[in-house]
Amino acid sequence: MWITILVLVAVFVGSSMQRITGMGFALVAAPFLVLLLGPVDGIILVNACGVLTAGLILPRVFRHVDWRRCAVLSGFALLGIVPGAVVVQHVPGAWLQVSIGLLLIAALTVSVSLRRATLRDSPGVRAAAGAASGFMNATAGVGGPAVSIYAMATHWSQRGFAATMQPYFLTIGVASLVAKLVFGGAEPPQLGILTWLLIAAACVAGLLLGEFLARVIEPHVARRMLVVIAYVGAAGTIVRGFTQL
Repeated sequence: MWITILVLVAVFVGSSMQRITGMGFALVAAPFLVLLLGPVDGIILVNACGVLTAGLILPRVFRHVDWRRCAVLSGFALLGIVPGAVVVQHVPGAWLQVSIGLLLIAALTVSVSLRRATLRDSPGVRAAAGAASGFMNATAGVGGPAVSIYAMATHWSQRGFAATMQPYFLTIGVASLVAKLVFGGAEPPQLGILTWLLIAAACVAGLLLGEFLARVIEPHVARRMLVVIAYVGAAGTIVRGFTQL
């Protein structure tokens, strides 16, 4: 019962942050869902909710999407997803949890540290960002840090970035699910129909709250909140992994 409630809270908060910043769902929800459901089920649920959330947001930001950047990032992300799906099936659960937590902390730290860096926006840079994002999305459910580093380093506008991330996350989320469920041998989390419906409702409710908060909260304040919550969740995931070794 309590696990279900905590899962719903993580999904609710994550979807709210996704609407406010453009990429908050996985960063906020992934550490807690992995902690509550385990590394495989947790990340599959992150991917599924990420697809739903991005799909619901896309119509509201469609006119601001940079489709050329989205195509390049998505194409190389799909290449990175394949080895990521294989890793998920061959790394022991405890070590995978530790790795996911460390990967999140490293990605978050680099994102914050490189906030003022400048990088020329070249095809090679886009390719590297997309491939890294795809691999991280398949293994840790967090494709955002790699592309956020790219966005900050190339000074991509927040509006364009937030809008373009929706079709991007929709694409790599579907690809990650197919790679794991069809080719990777994984199975959907064993949750009841009511629980799945509640999770979907939590996504929608979180987006509605995020729609309101986006009008009153400054983006830089929301990003700081997101980073703090994600750090706490990542640390908890690492602790759980070590206790199971």
